[in-house]
Amino acid sequence: MSKIIAICNQKGGTGKTTSAINLATYLASAGKKVLLIDLDPQANTTSGLGISKHNIKKSTYHILLEELGIKEILQTTAVENLYLAPSNLDLTGAEVELVGVLGREHRLKKALLKEKENFDVMIIDSPPSLGLLTINALTAADSVLIPVQCEYYALEGLTQLVNTIKLVRENLNPELTIEGVILTMADFRTNLTKEVIQEARNCFKEKVYEAVIPRSIRLSEAPSFGKPIALYDKNSIGAQKYEELTQEIFGLTFSAAKLGNETRLDNSQDGS
Repeated sequence: MSKIIAICNQKGGTGKTTSAINLATYLASAGKKVLLIDLDPQANTTSGLGISKHNIKKSTYHILLEELGIKEILQTTAVENLYLAPSNLDLTGAEVELVGVLGREHRLKKALLKEKENFDVMIIDSPPSLGLLTINALTAADSVLIPVQCEYYALEGLTQLVNTIKLVRENLNPELTIEGVILTMADFRTNLTKEVIQEARNCFKEKVYEAVIPRSIRLSEAPSFGKPIALYDKNSIGAQKYEELTQEIFGLTFSAAKLGNETRLDNSQDGS
């Protein structure tokens, strides 16, 4: 039976999609069969894997409306063992269309349970909100990964997210746990980054992972080429840190041969 992990933070720009794509990629490279679910109407996970959201006719929208099953919308990706349940703008209407529908919070869970034996890990990329889409993700998930950017006001709003997780646990999904906290967009040249890291560790203790994702030009560029960082530049610091993070979360080792050879060969630095 697979593990279902939701990546959530109602604040935008925290690295949810980047983390979802790259954790899924490294899991797949370790030989795990992975399903990545794009539950954000912006569909950045879909486009970040090189699939045009404008050409998607069957999406997670149809899953939530129970018009199609997961198998009917699955897309293969450039990464072996990694499959995508894509999104598109249709998903913006799902919350309105499901108002008043009995059991609307369980729609995604019902669909994923039918496929749980077919995948080792399922990762849900949630939208930057605490609406019905995110509630569906939390209701379906076994655990939650929370990305937190190393910037001013980073921890503001996390109390609301933690309270939402608690309410979901009490009313919809009693098994839900916090898997851990991912620190992203770190610039170690600044005192602010160090302060946010320390504050996060004070708040969440051992739930904060040791691997910290840096602010990186390569990580920023990769989605525009429709590639995870492991395919865009597997030797970059961003790639190294996401590999370390995946090892830390899941305790896996990786085969570099499975990540392809599309490494950028230039003399520019992978910095902030």
